[in-house]
Amino acid sequence: MPSRSLPVFGALCLTLTAAQNTVSLALTAQPTSGASGVISPSFAGFGIESSNLFSFTGGSDENQLTKNLLENLANYTGTPPHLRIGGNTQDYFIYDASQDDYAWKPNPDPVGQGNYATDSMIIGSKFFEVINRFPSNTPITFGLNLAYSESDYIKQITTMATQAVDQLTDVNLVSFEIGNEPDLYLQNGFRTGSWGGQVYTQEWLDRAGAIWEQVLQPNNLPSNFFEPGATASTIGTSFQVQDLDQFGITVKANGSSKPYIASWNQHDYYYYIGVSTYPLTAYDFMTLSTTNDQFAAWVSQIQQAQTTGYPYALREMGVVGPIGLTGITDVFGAALWSLNFFLYAATLNITSVQMHMTDNSNASAWQPIPYYGNQPFVRPNYYAFAAFDQTIGPTCAAQVGGYVIQDPPGSYGGRIAAYSVYQAGTLASIVLINSNPVNVSETNKPSLTWHLSLPQQFAGQELYLAYLTNDGADAKHGTTWNGISYEESGDGTPTRVNDATERVKIGNDGSASIVVRDSQAVIANIGSPVGQRKANPSACSQLAASSPDASPVTTPVGTNAPAPTSTSDSSSSSTSSSHSDSSAQSNTASRTGSSARASTTSGVAGLSTTMLTTIGAVVLTGIYLAGI
Repeated sequence: MPSRSLPVFGALCLTLTAAQNTVSLALTAQPTSGASGVISPSFAGFGIESSNLFSFTGGSDENQLTKNLLENLANYTGTPPHLRIGGNTQDYFIYDASQDDYAWKPNPDPVGQGNYATDSMIIGSKFFEVINRFPSNTPITFGLNLAYSESDYIKQITTMATQAVDQLTDVNLVSFEIGNEPDLYLQNGFRTGSWGGQVYTQEWLDRAGAIWEQVLQPNNLPSNFFEPGATASTIGTSFQVQDLDQFGITVKANGSSKPYIASWNQHDYYYYIGVSTYPLTAYDFMTLSTTNDQFAAWVSQIQQAQTTGYPYALREMGVVGPIGLTGITDVFGAALWSLNFFLYAATLNITSVQMHMTDNSNASAWQPIPYYGNQPFVRPNYYAFAAFDQTIGPTCAAQVGGYVIQDPPGSYGGRIAAYSVYQAGTLASIVLINSNPVNVSETNKPSLTWHLSLPQQFAGQELYLAYLTNDGADAKHGTTWNGISYEESGDGTPTRVNDATERVKIGNDGSASIVVRDSQAVIANIGSPVGQRKANPSACSQLAASSPDASPVTTPVGTNAPAPTSTSDSSSSSTSSSHSDSSAQSNTASRTGSSARASTTSGVAGLSTTMLTTIGAVVLTGIYLAGI
C-alpha cells in the first residue's frame, strides 16, 4: 500500500485499529482539539441555478415537492437550509420592473459581452416573489452580475441589489455574491487583457462600495454583506484567498468600521465532465479517500481563510458537474458520499455547503419538474441531508470530529469513515459509514463490524441505531433514512416505512459492537433515538449573533415528522447489532480544477480530524502517521 504522511494535530491519539472485517474505535467524551466549531443548523444547504429558479419554486402554482422537502429539513434543525441563488446565469441577469412573468425572458437587444451576453436574461418582481415561498427565515445568498461591464454597470447592479433587499421580506437575505467564478471570465469572453485577481479585486470593490452606499447603508444593513471569491478553482491563478487579501479586498468599507467581506466563498466539484482527466467509475467514486485527494487544494484555501480571520463557505459544491452522471449521482452511493462530505467539510471548519442543483441535473437532490421522461421525484442523495440534519438537530450546539483509519481490512481501504457528533460539548452520536460498493443484485452482502470503546460515563446506556440504507449502491429508488421514506408519499412528505428500533447496550466496560453492511451508514445515538433533541434558544441566539444564517424559522413550517419509532427492541440485550435490508441553462462553462484518481488512502481527512494510532492510547506530538 502506498503511504501518505499526515500531521498529528493535538496531543492525545486514541485507538483505531482494523483486522479482517472488523475495526476498533476508541471514542472521547468531549471534543478534541481537532473537532469542528459549533455547526450552523443551516449548514447542509442547496444552490439553485438562477435561470432554473422557477422550476424549483413553481410559477403561479407553488411547487409542492420543493416546499415539502425544504420544510422537512427545517423541521429537523429549526432553521431552513441555507440557499444560494446563483450560478453561471447570475452573470446574464438584469432587472426590468415591467417584466411580470413567472420566468426569465430573453433580452431582445443585449449589449453585453461574452459567449453568452451578460445582459441576455431579464427578470422582474416575480423572481423575488417566488423566493419568498421558501420556509420563513431561509438564509439566502443572492448572486449579482459582475460580468456586465457596460457604462451603466453600477445602475444595473445596484438596481438588482435594491430589489433583493426590498422584496425578499419572508426569507433571511444574509449575503451577496458579486459575480460567479471570475477565474473563468477570460475563457467565457466576459473580460480580456490582463484580467486576474488584482483587477477582479478592483472591480469587486467598486461594485461592493456602490451597493453599500446606495442600498445597504440606507436600509440600516451592515457593510460586511459580501462574499468575495466565488471561484471555480484557484489552482495556478491569482484568485487565491491570500492573493485577494493582499490585493486589498478585505479593506474597511467607506464610512464604516467594518469591511465589505462577510465570508470567503469558493466553489468545487468532486468531478467535472470535460475537465477531470480520467474516467469516473462508481468504485472509484465510493472510495471516500479520493474526496480528500481532490479537495487538497481547497483545504489550503481554507487554511488561508483562517489566517485572515474571516469564515469560509463552499457556496457551490457538486458531485459531478455540470449536470451529474447517471449511475453515479442518481443512485444510493451518492447518498453515502454526500453524508460523508458534509461531515468531512464540517471537520475542516467550512461554515456552510451548498450542493448545486439545476432542473436537468442527475445530481440534484430532487427533480422538480418532469424531465427525461420522468415525473418529479426524490433522488437518494436528499436522504443525506435528512440524516445530517436530524443528527445535528436544532440545538445550535453540535460539533463534529473525524477519525483517520489505519490499515483497514481488505477492500475497505479508503471506503470507511467514522465521526463523532458532540452536543454541548459531550459525545452524543457516532456516525459509521461503509461505502464499500455492493449492488442490488448481489446476495450475501458483506459487512464490517465496528468494535466501539466509549468512556466509562456511558456504561450501561443504550445506543439507538438509525440506518441510511438501500438494497445496494446502484439503487435509484427505495432509500430510507431512520426508517423514513421521502418517496413513498409522492410529494416529499416523510412516511415511516420501518417502525423497528434497534438498540445496543453499552457494556460495563464501555464496549459495544455495531455491524454495518457494505454500502450502508449507521448513526448510533446515545440514550435516545436520533432526531429527538430540543432547541436551545439561548445557544441559538448566541450562534445567530455571529452566524446570521443560524436564525430559526419565524413561523411554523407545514410538514410534520412521521410517528416516532416504536420502543420494541431488535437487540436491546446485546452489545452487538446488525441490520438486514428490507428495503434550461445550467453550469456549462468549462472549468479548471483538481480531480484525483482512486487511491488507497484510508479514512476521512487530515487537517482537522482526531488522529488515531494503533492499539493502546499513546501521547504523540509533532509526528506523522505513515500508511494512511
